[in-house]
Amino acid sequence: MSLLDMMMIGLGGFLGAVTRYFISKKMNEIGRFPSGTLHVNLAGSLLIGFVFGSDLSRIWTLFLASGLAGALTTFSTLIKEIIELRRRRKGSQAILYVLITFGGGIILAVLGYYLSSN
Repeated sequence: MSLLDMMMIGLGGFLGAVTRYFISKKMNEIGRFPSGTLHVNLAGSLLIGFVFGSDLSRIWTLFLASGLAGALTTFSTLIKEIIELRRRRKGSQAILYVLITFGGGIILAVLGYYLSSN
């Protein structure tokens, strides 16, 4: 991995993390369904599918997929929010959150791939 590769991942990661922070801050409310995290995870899935379906250079793939989408999406926050929903006795919301995140993420990644590869 070259220095340029690392810089592109870092720049994409910075932009993805900052974007996730602002979206989560704006959309997630304590005690409510974590819609901000859901949106960034689904958007990141679509972006990753789109990138891997495209004929982008290595640098753009690293920037968009590893950097931007990698930092935009967040598995650790997803798990924390599932645990919080369960603690607040909102088990059905926790199950719905898991199903939408993983099912929707797979569907959107496939959709992004097919949209960009045609």
